[in-house]
Amino acid sequence: MYLLENPVLQRELLVNLRTSRSFVLLLVYQAILAAVVYFAWPQDGVALDLTGSAGSTSNLVDLFFLGQYILAALMAPSFAAGAIAGEKERGTYEMLLASPIRPEAVVMGKLVAALTHLAILIFATLPIVMLCLPLGGVSIYEVLAAYLVLISSVICFGMISVACGSFFPRTSSALVVSYIIILPIAIAVVLYWYSLRQFGETRIEIALTVVPGLSATLTIYLFFICCGRMLYPPDFGSEGKEVIDLEEESEKAVGLVIQRDQFPDRLFAPPKRETLMEDGTNPVYDKEMRSEIFGQGTLMLRLAIQISMVLAIPLMAVCLYIFRPLAPWYIAYVVLFNILIGPVFSAGSVTSERERQTLDLLLTTVITPWQLLWGKLVSGLRVSSVLSSFLLWPVFLATIMVQDYWSNIPSIICYVIIFSLSCLTTAIVALFCSTIFTKTSTSLIATYFIILTLYLSPLAFSFFGNTYFPDSAGTDIVNTVTVSSPFAAAFNVPLYVESDASDDPTNWTSNSRWTSEDSVLGYRLSDLHHFIGYCTFTICLDLLLFIGMLRMFNSRWRVSSQTS
Repeated sequence: MYLLENPVLQRELLVNLRTSRSFVLLLVYQAILAAVVYFAWPQDGVALDLTGSAGSTSNLVDLFFLGQYILAALMAPSFAAGAIAGEKERGTYEMLLASPIRPEAVVMGKLVAALTHLAILIFATLPIVMLCLPLGGVSIYEVLAAYLVLISSVICFGMISVACGSFFPRTSSALVVSYIIILPIAIAVVLYWYSLRQFGETRIEIALTVVPGLSATLTIYLFFICCGRMLYPPDFGSEGKEVIDLEEESEKAVGLVIQRDQFPDRLFAPPKRETLMEDGTNPVYDKEMRSEIFGQGTLMLRLAIQISMVLAIPLMAVCLYIFRPLAPWYIAYVVLFNILIGPVFSAGSVTSERERQTLDLLLTTVITPWQLLWGKLVSGLRVSSVLSSFLLWPVFLATIMVQDYWSNIPSIICYVIIFSLSCLTTAIVALFCSTIFTKTSTSLIATYFIILTLYLSPLAFSFFGNTYFPDSAGTDIVNTVTVSSPFAAAFNVPLYVESDASDDPTNWTSNSRWTSEDSVLGYRLSDLHHFIGYCTFTICLDLLLFIGMLRMFNSRWRVSSQTS
């Protein structure tokens, strides 16, 4: 009933695995990992040994498994977050609850079906990893240990995503919360594996005991949580949509409670309008800010804020106060949070109108395409930037309290500009995807894909090229392409802080370009070329995307005007 004769599992497999997207994804996944192994293949004949000192061949294996682990962590929520939340969006969740299928079978079927894609991708890479065996030093035991860690982590990530889908009525909210929970776990595992690369046997023993045990415990716990929510579901209204009483939700909320009539909550959650709009007010902006964005409750928002603040406190202490040269890492964390939370408020701006079949009606009003797009953009940007700015205030506090930062005020200003431009780019890309695609889930996934391609792919290629081809001309070209990434821009902003031998900034980051002869306020253009390049690229990209959206809407506007 749970696997062999599970109708939910059979349906999900028939629907999902037969799509062309599955085969294209498998091809791209295999091609990327095969290219990594091909270009990083050692040429010096050094034997591969995970228990010895790190060499070119050991770096190859580490790079392969770490890359595969990160890709799996990024893809797991996209497959599993909509397993239950998608039923709620389609209005079929109540029908599923009314069926004779046990909740355990439903959750098991959804989980296994969602992870089947990833299982195929993981096992399809076995021939590639086996190519490393002739190099020597790698046993089947070590390969199986790495795959055990990978598979157990993927199952845990999938269960986390399915559990988030059971709590939220929309896939977008479940997807964001899943990433907020999964990414810190994945980063911690990657740092553990990389930091113990000199102790191959020790890290394998820990990986075989700790990681599978913790993953199994968390998976079983979340599994029964999901089954319990399906066995005793909350109150539902018509069409399978969860009825949300905002007052009751606030009374029962644990931790942060959003108060629309108080500062600073009213910055991103203004109270509902009780009077008529003033002349000149953008009705689209007013509607989005006061009703649309928070129409499904604030549970996702509260969880995102609380989880991000819990992670920010230790990171702030380490990066801004203890090891001050690590300040760009905290900026990177703030930008990463905006990447996760920002698309939620913009990726469904236009697609939601299509899904409710109100877009054509909106186009027949006197609202111009400029007002429509500008209202959608500013409302989503306001919410995402304000929420992300809550994590930015420790930077200003550290600037006041830590004397080393007093001479780096221009660097702090550069960090703020990088953060602001990244918020704007994320909102515009999300709105652009919402204009092109017809479904909110598709728009959200496409937004994440484009943002990760712009921000993280150049860094990955740069790391790969600098590691294996440091003297190649192609590496110089790849390093130039990193101007699209705010992370690269933050790490290349000159920062000078006093440090002793135990706190050498060169041991932690490569962005410290000041010398004792430099003027603390006198920036050279050579020091800021990467920052200037990022600003120029980002502004041009944002203008291009926004003009493209205006042209598409103007074209549709003319058609609607002629029809009316």
